[in-house]
Amino acid sequence: MLQPGDKAPVFSLLDQDDVPASLEDFRGKWVVLYFYPKDNTSG
Repeated sequence: MLQPGDKAPVFSLLDQDDVPASLEDFRGKWVVLYFYPKDNTSG
């Protein structure tokens, strides 16, 4: 499990147009990662 301050692992996901986007594509740029909490929770 990641801890605050850890570097994010390299990963790729499909964007809204089904084009792969990798974290490596944003190297040297500011990126905000948001992980949606499970539905119907207080998170």
